[in-house]
This record gives sequence, C-alpha cells and structure tokens, in this order.
Amino acid sequence: MVKSDSIKQKAVLILEDGTIFHGKAFGIAGMASGEICFNTGMTGYQEVFTDPSYYGQILIMNNAHIGNYGIKADDVESDGIKVKSVIGRNLENQYSRFLAEGSLQAYFEKNKIVAINEVDTRALVAHIRTKGAMNCIVSSTESDVDALKKKLKDTPSMNGLELASTVSTAEPYTLGNEASDLRIAVIDFGVKKNILNCLVERGAYVKVFNAKTSFNTLNEFKPDGYFISNGPGDPAPMDYAVETVKQILSYDLPLFGICLGHQLLARANGIPTFKMHHGHRGLNHPVKNIISGKSEITTQNHGFGVDPEAVKKSNHVEITHVNLNDGSIEGIRVRGKKAFSVQYHPEATPGPHDSRYLFDDFISMIRSN
Repeated sequence: MVKSDSIKQKAVLILEDGTIFHGKAFGIAGMASGEICFNTGMTGYQEVFTDPSYYGQILIMNNAHIGNYGIKADDVESDGIKVKSVIGRNLENQYSRFLAEGSLQAYFEKNKIVAINEVDTRALVAHIRTKGAMNCIVSSTESDVDALKKKLKDTPSMNGLELASTVSTAEPYTLGNEASDLRIAVIDFGVKKNILNCLVERGAYVKVFNAKTSFNTLNEFKPDGYFISNGPGDPAPMDYAVETVKQILSYDLPLFGICLGHQLLARANGIPTFKMHHGHRGLNHPVKNIISGKSEITTQNHGFGVDPEAVKKSNHVEITHVNLNDGSIEGIRVRGKKAFSVQYHPEATPGPHDSRYLFDDFISMIRSN
C-alpha cells in the first residue's frame, strides 16, 4: 500500500487506443481498468467519487487540485467510493478545511482505490473529447506496457453492460415519517442519498427497493407515486426494469425518473437509447425547460442518451428539456400519463439548485392525484 508520506511510486495510464500517460501513484498500489470518463466540476469531489452512477468507470478529475479541502463523512452519496480509479493533475494529500476528518490519500487507502497523480489532465481530456469514451488501465505495480495492454483487452465494454443491479440495495429500507400521507416507492438502480433526502425533506415516507423487485411487491407498499433512480451502465440490456416501468405506467400512478430512470422511461415507451461519444459529467451544463422557456444550470453524469429523432417522431412522448450545448434530450413526459423524467440531476450535490423545483412538481403531482 502506498503510504501518505511516500507517494513517489511511478504509475502508468494506458488507453484502449494505445495512448500512454505517465504519473505518480496515489491511493493504494495496484491496478484498475474500466471505461475512462471526465468530470469538469471544481468542487464536490467526494460526492462524485461516491456516486453509484460512476460504478465501473475510471474518472479524470479535470480541476487542477483535488483533495485540497479534505474528506468529511457527511459528503457522500453512497456507502463508499464507487469509481474504480481516479486520474488527477494534483491529487492533494494536505488539506485546509478545519471541519475535514482526513486526507484524500487516507480515504483512498481506506476504500482500496488505485489512483494516478501528476497527469496532464487537460491534454488527456482533450484527447477523450476528440476520440470518445474508451477503456483504459491504471497501474502502479506493473510497468510492462505489453502485459498491461493484454489485461486491458479483458475489460468489458460499457456498451451493453448491465451494472445497476450490482449497486442496488440488497434489502429494502425506509426513510422519513411512517405516518406521512405521502408514500413513494423508489426503485434503486444506484440511487444517490441526496435524491432520497430531497423527497424526505418534502414530507414523503420513502421505501427503497432492489432493482429487480417485482411490481406486485412494490405495490404492496401502497405507494402514492414511484421514483425511478439514476444508476450505472447501459439501459439497453435492462429488460427487467423496462417491464416494471411499463407496469407502473399501466397502473397510472405518478412517476418521476432521473438519469438512468429517464432512459428507462423512454425505453418503456419504445424510444431507444444510445452510447454517447463521451458523455456529460459536471456541474455547469445549460438546459432549457421548453415548457416554461427558462434555462437552468445543471449537474450531469451520464454516458448514454435518449434517441432525439425517435422522441420527435413519437405520438405519446414529448420533449420537455433540451441541452443548450448539443441539443440532446434532457427531459420528457408521457402524454396522458402522470409520468416525467430528466436526464440530469436536480438534487445537484454537488452543483447549483436551479432544478430542485422538479421534486416540488413531483410532490404536487402526487397530491393532486
């Protein structure tokens, strides 16, 4: 294990297209492989690392300094780090926040995370933006490039990979006041803690269910509404989840989906999804609400999207939000149903709170129902 007082070991990053970057070890010594992606946010690194939607990915933190305000137990979105590895320009062992409970290095050691430091992340991100998402391998224990390339070939592609059931809760659990007159069933495909907090703060009694829970079991909770969560991986192989969403729609109770939940709602209505060139991940993505005409600055984390042409041709699904950078679909609603979804993260931890009104809309929809 790399100790916090001797982070000098060499490390290497090899991309699927053969590009090589060199740096220094951080976290534990070892090896990790997965799909490479990047986040442009300047703050909130701990929340990002613990977001289950990053499961199976190796994350470039594009901000120059990561770890400089330390680690705090409250700043998490799940029970531990979900990224497979971290790539940084300056991964900081020292920190300045007096409320912090430890360093980034100690946090990585505790969570057994292999990371690479002192990488030219601007050049790396520019490369990914041009060439697109691909697999990579990070190693601080093996330096033989040919041997690492062989190991990299064994890493499965994110395209077609079902990961949501891997990060879902094993057992159902509840949050909020059981006496509440507002009951929401959450299907957990990798739900973030602060999404649940946003529901509970609005007076809901929430029960969180495993990803593969049957509709009949969900309905035994007698919910007033359903929430379909975010999560990792490709929605295309998730037929089990699409079938559940179809059953919820036929029951005609209010439904709200975020990120992967948005993609599953689309697929349940015959709208295909696709692998994006390099995805959207960061805290400052501009989105236009077509219904209100207002724009929002949003937090995003997704590598798949909803087919825009299929949505435009649909007679029963309409677009509610679009990305102002690339025109991609950021929100839909189902005509004649109490069902809507967004591709971005309105809970925004980290990020701006421009879009938290969506939780209010969901609660109002349930109460009016």
